[in-house]
Amino acid sequence: MLLLELLSEGPAYRQLSDLAEASGLSLATVHRLLRSLLHAQLVEQEERTSRYGLGPELTRLSQRYLARLPMLGALSPYLVPLRDQIGATIHVAILVRGAVVYVDRIDSDDSGLYRAAQRTEPALVSAAGRVLASRSDDENWNLALDRVDEVAGKEALDKRDEWAEAPSLMMSGLTMMFPQEVAVPVLDGTGRAAAALAASLPIGVDQARVDTVVTHLTHVASAAGRTLGHG
Repeated sequence: MLLLELLSEGPAYRQLSDLAEASGLSLATVHRLLRSLLHAQLVEQEERTSRYGLGPELTRLSQRYLARLPMLGALSPYLVPLRDQIGATIHVAILVRGAVVYVDRIDSDDSGLYRAAQRTEPALVSAAGRVLASRSDDENWNLALDRVDEVAGKEALDKRDEWAEAPSLMMSGLTMMFPQEVAVPVLDGTGRAAAALAASLPIGVDQARVDTVVTHLTHVASAAGRTLGHG
């Protein structure tokens, strides 16, 4: 898992020596582990440079995982009608080791040319991520803190309870390609935040529009949560 995590960060391909240094493992140990990962196609190796990168089998496994995710099945019937109702791009996100992973996206008519149907960001830099991280256990919360700088971490520590209790959160995007985002939790039958349901809104949107979007997001999240509770 450590090697796969290292390969997911930085350049697409990394040298054996770089992986050994970053992992704190010996060259021999890293080489042995990489051979096993290569055999399983979880890692691939460039012929020209002998550098290592993530392998194609991860794509197949991730698709199978998502296809079996109860939360996505519960939300799926509602996403297109929700997009049509509010006229905004809809996102579904989950929390994985302190990162927010956007696993589904339904584009609005004015979503533009840039698409990132599945993307990963540090959880604490997006509304969806804050919704999920603030409601997670301490282990996942600490992993989320590890992914941001000291300033962002201090803000998160000060506001965790506020974020966890808020029915929705809104936050400006990281870049112009990712505008403002408003998100609500999707709670399963145990009250755990299984996912976040979010919408992209233009910069400078008025509060009345935000309130309308939140109402629709909350309605869908509640309906999906009831489905999860009966599953």
